[in-house]
Amino acid sequence: MTATGTIRYWAAARSAAGTDEDAYEAETLAQALDAARARHAERPEFARVLLRCAFLVDGSPVGTRDHATVKLVTGGTVEVLPPFAGG
Repeated sequence: MTATGTIRYWAAARSAAGTDEDAYEAETLAQALDAARARHAERPEFARVLLRCAFLVDGSPVGTRDHATVKLVTGGTVEVLPPFAGG
């Protein structure tokens, strides 16, 4: 079943997307990210930034898991976290 929720972009991901957040309608993280890439196709830097990002799904790190295996839930949140420097 397709879930709906929010994708939140931080730092360079926010800049590349040109927005703070998008809605998702997807079953998996991979589907949600594919839809986000399509939604922001006119902003090629967005797809490049996503390649370097870490993701939290409902507060849990995705880590190295295959995004196609990460299930999303209705009312959930995906945090898109680009690498950053500092302490």
